[in-house]
Amino acid sequence: MAKAPSERDRGEKVVATNRRARFDYLIDDTYEAGIVLTGTEVKALRQGRASLVDGYGYIDDSGEMWLDAVHIPEYTEGTWNNHSPRRKRKLLLHKAQIVKISHKTKEGGYTLVPLRIYFADGRAKVELAVAKGKKEYDKRQTLRERTDRREAERAMSSRRNMGD
Repeated sequence: MAKAPSERDRGEKVVATNRRARFDYLIDDTYEAGIVLTGTEVKALRQGRASLVDGYGYIDDSGEMWLDAVHIPEYTEGTWNNHSPRRKRKLLLHKAQIVKISHKTKEGGYTLVPLRIYFADGRAKVELAVAKGKKEYDKRQTLRERTDRREAERAMSSRRNMGD
């Protein structure tokens, strides 16, 4: 029988986010996957230490999903049995989800990008996105939209402040 999560472990605690992914990719679908970790990796994540910058996911020939190039630094209190920081880590998803993701990535142009690592009810999870790389002009358009939105908000707030 599974042990109920303690009061401290309930909810969601974000460890690392990949903010660059939303700029570099057009996000199509997102999936929540469990991640197989060693003890020292879990402890390093609980300290809030991880980097998703170069990370990517893939499906191997046997139909298993893996997360590669995600950097979880060695646990500072670890001994000789510490983990290697950039090892491949197995992802836990339902078979139907893996098949669906596999079909999408084989279409061409799509890739698996980790968006964030977090703890949900005490278990380490990774949010994966099936995404397509943006072209340079798409990135410029995203920046332009963001600056336009900021300027509009600034104008609205200054107009409100003048009315007081």
